[in-house]
Amino acid sequence: MTSPLELSARNTGLDPAARRHLDRLMGSWSLLADLCFSDLLLYVPLDPLAAGTPESEDHFVVYGQVRPTTSQTLYEIDLVGEVVAARELPLVLEATRTGAIAVGEQRSGSGEGHLRLECIPVRYSSQILGVMTRVWSPSMARRRGALERVYLELFERLSVMVTDGIFPFPEDEAPADHLPRVGDGVMVLDERGRITFSSPNAVSALHRSGIMTATNGSTLQALGLETTVVEDSFATRLPVIEEMERRSDITLLLRAIPLQARGEVTGALVLLRDVTDLRRRDRLLLTKDATIREIHHRVKNNLQTISSLLRLQARRIEEQPARTALAEAERRIRAIAVVHEILAREASDQVPFDEIVHHLVAMARESLMSGREVAVRVEGELGVVPAEMATPLSVVLAELLQNAAEHAFSSEQGTRGETPRIDLFFSHGDESYEVVVHDNGVGLPEGFDIDKTRSLGLSIVRDLVRTQLEGTITMTRDHGTLVRLEVPGSKRPSTAAS
Repeated sequence: MTSPLELSARNTGLDPAARRHLDRLMGSWSLLADLCFSDLLLYVPLDPLAAGTPESEDHFVVYGQVRPTTSQTLYEIDLVGEVVAARELPLVLEATRTGAIAVGEQRSGSGEGHLRLECIPVRYSSQILGVMTRVWSPSMARRRGALERVYLELFERLSVMVTDGIFPFPEDEAPADHLPRVGDGVMVLDERGRITFSSPNAVSALHRSGIMTATNGSTLQALGLETTVVEDSFATRLPVIEEMERRSDITLLLRAIPLQARGEVTGALVLLRDVTDLRRRDRLLLTKDATIREIHHRVKNNLQTISSLLRLQARRIEEQPARTALAEAERRIRAIAVVHEILAREASDQVPFDEIVHHLVAMARESLMSGREVAVRVEGELGVVPAEMATPLSVVLAELLQNAAEHAFSSEQGTRGETPRIDLFFSHGDESYEVVVHDNGVGLPEGFDIDKTRSLGLSIVRDLVRTQLEGTITMTRDHGTLVRLEVPGSKRPSTAAS
């Protein structure tokens, strides 16, 4: 399906400011669809040169579409991107040319009989950008009651604001998924802030917050809602949203939308939502997040304690092989502790691995046993990696760095007169991670086979890569030793996170 952004860029000739106005309309018009119990379609004239349509006939493209949550839809398929000749949309063409709302009917192609249309020109800076069309079937319309009449009146008032270029509001950037909806609760206020209508769901929300008095004829302050949301909305002529706590266990979210006509504020539409359960879940998540961070913090502290104990024990042992073994174990534990230190700061299922690399490089430099200065260069990045991947990959990288630092430069001829250097290359794509560790040292011995190695460190590397990381490892001679790791993309985090 063609997106509005692609349509506007290719076929409509709209400038960026006009596109932003239409984007704001489509970001808030679910409110309009719910109030009128109808589908809304946004038709925008096509640029014949850009769209490749005949210049002798006008065409419109369906730029946007929204279905109501308060009624059933007439359209089971998405129409965005569909091009229609203007002769098939006479009311849309009339609204475009006159700049006035056009009402009529057309025959349905889906067996619904005659459909009713209300075509509302979308004005921006004295220009008609398109036509927002309300489409409904009289045979499927809801039975008219007090609520339906008030909602349709609100829709008509907002429609006039669309035609006058007032709605959508130029500075209304609140995310749509956080806003209360018509089904949550509606209150209508007059120009003096007095409540003239409250929907049943709005009354229920007030009752849950302990407000049992009648609402009609009262004000929000008189009801005990200590908020200036309506006054602020009247003063700024912009929507204002506020969250307020009632007692210690009820949280209400209010959004006041100023209603305007002929340059004057004539009242407000207040959407009211009880978000108590949402905020309670948010607090539970925060508590859980803090608990997880605390666990990682304690694990890190315990690992550091074990590391210190191993270091103390190594100092009391005289046999060099035993001291070396304890030192290697202590280093591996520190590599694991680095991961938990990062997770303790921000509990997540993903870890910024490039920060871990910095710590591992510093650890390798601290433990150099060759007595020579070794340059370490890092190129590329892995970004964030899954938490379950971070620990084994950290141990693998620490082991490879330590192996290169201790063994690659043990002889003067190993670097052929060059400065001892270890290069780390990182890259990632949609299907895999890649890590390359390349040193310019003595290189691998003849006939080396990682499957037959007796080195504990390389055995750990091989087994972690193949089992926990489900990847592959190759070690070759290439002006030193080159180690290449590849981890499949199934271990990668979601695209949105990366």
